Order: sequence, then C-alpha cells, then structure tokens
Amino acid sequence: MKIAIGSDHRGFEAKEQIKAIVHQLGYEGIDFGTTSNNPVDYPDVAYLAAMAVSKKQADKAILICGTGIGMCIAANKIKGIRAALCNDELSAQISRHHNDANILCISGDMTGEVLLRKMVEVWLSTEFSGGRHKRRVEKIIAIEEGKDPSEVTNE
Repeated sequence: MKIAIGSDHRGFEAKEQIKAIVHQLGYEGIDFGTTSNNPVDYPDVAYLAAMAVSKKQADKAILICGTGIGMCIAANKIKGIRAALCNDELSAQISRHHNDANILCISGDMTGEVLLRKMVEVWLSTEFSGGRHKRRVEKIIAIEEGKDPSEVTNE
C-alpha cells in the first residue's frame, strides 16, 4: 500500500516520525513535503497529497499541520477525498471503520510521539465496515456530485 505523507513547517517533525512508522509497518511512504521547518503554506501540500489519492497514485494519505484543521479543510476540497481530523486512537479508528476516510489529518503541535504512532497504526490497520456506513458514504459522494443525499437508496 502506498501512503502519501505531507506537512507544513509546523508538522514537519511529526511527518518525519510518521514516515518512519509507515516504513516500519511495511508500507511505501511518498513524501510530499515539506523538507524543513521553514514556513510553507499548508494548502499547497494538502493539494499535492490529496490529488495523489484522488488519482489513485497513493492509496491513502496522512497530513500534518499545526492543528490539522487547515490540512483537513484543504484536502476535503478535492473530489473523492474523505479527510478526517483525528486527535486520538478512537477517532482514527472510527474515521476508517465508519467513514472510509482516505486521509488522516493530525495536529503536529498537540500530538505526542506515542499517540502519533498509535493513531497511525490503528488508522492504517482498520478496514471500512461497509453495511449501513456504506450507504452514508454514498450519500457523502452524492453531495460531492451536487446531488441530494436523501435520494440515495438502500440498494
């Protein structure tokens, strides 16, 4: 599995840790930057990594900025992206299990090394459950396509 990984300057240290975790777990990490603590604009990095997922050049992505909020907002503007801002193991797990999130967004400022590892491990190992959640994800896709989600049936 290919994992796109990107950060702004405030998420740089966490990104470097995540790259190592992804590699240790046996996945291929694709680094979309940044390459230092020098200031960069998070939408630029979010766009590149989210487009890689959207175009199926990467299976999933992990994005890090100071709070994770900016990366999440920017990534969710790309068609086909379901980016989730997660702050703990449970939210990371549920974002995959219930929402089939394909991008994990994390706060570089507020997430310690131990929690960071646990979140990445659980997020990458959790499968989408389908079932009633599949219908809900299909409704999200309908909204993205400019359709009324209430018209999505149980089929």
